[in-house]
Amino acid sequence: MDKVHKVEQVKHLPLKFGEVARYVIVPGDPNRVEIIASMFDTHTLQGSNREFNAARGKYKGVDVSVVSTGIGCPSTAIAVEELAHIGAEVFIRIGTSGSVEKSVKKGDIFIATGAVRDDGTSKQYIPIEFPAVADFELVTNLIKSSKNLGIDAKVGICQSKDSFFGEVEPERMPVSSYLDYKWQAWQKGGVGASEMEAATLFTIAQIRKLKASAVLAVEVSDEKTIKKMTTIVLECINNMEKDINHE
Repeated sequence: MDKVHKVEQVKHLPLKFGEVARYVIVPGDPNRVEIIASMFDTHTLQGSNREFNAARGKYKGVDVSVVSTGIGCPSTAIAVEELAHIGAEVFIRIGTSGSVEKSVKKGDIFIATGAVRDDGTSKQYIPIEFPAVADFELVTNLIKSSKNLGIDAKVGICQSKDSFFGEVEPERMPVSSYLDYKWQAWQKGGVGASEMEAATLFTIAQIRKLKASAVLAVEVSDEKTIKKMTTIVLECINNMEKDINHE
């Protein structure tokens, strides 16, 4: 890739080389960046551009960034590509979702092990037969962290869609029967949650040899819940660093 294309890759984020940590928390909502960063021991807000807000800080001595992706897989792909280009290696999504399978209830915390690629962006990377799978080490540490913190979490597959209203108001869509057919298939397949970013995040991470996972709040988005998910994620990051340093 020539120099011009490398410059193009970082024109969207309010960051440049040397300004991102190895670990990056990636919420969709730009307004959650400051909420998440407030859970660090120290942090600095780094700026914003379009849907991309950024902050960086320390948690128990570990360097951590938080960068919003905006809604949906296209903007998520831009964020992940540019973050990876300037040095990010581990991505953990904090977001909200709907419920698909009936055992997943409003208020649940949901750790995604993989995602149904019901999006368009990931298909621009690799054929649909390729699975969108979260990193095993990350998922294992997220589950361990939630248990150690006494926070109940459901674990399973999420669905990543492109149309929010296609899910919540399928009856008014010209392809309503097709949407209903697919929704029933996801339910019968045991899909737990429905959101709009994880499939592309997991797919790009796998292709680029990065690590990615997602923690979702089902049908709630209050600050208390965002902070609860952040606590799980930060403890996960801390545990991974301990493993690396053999502490």
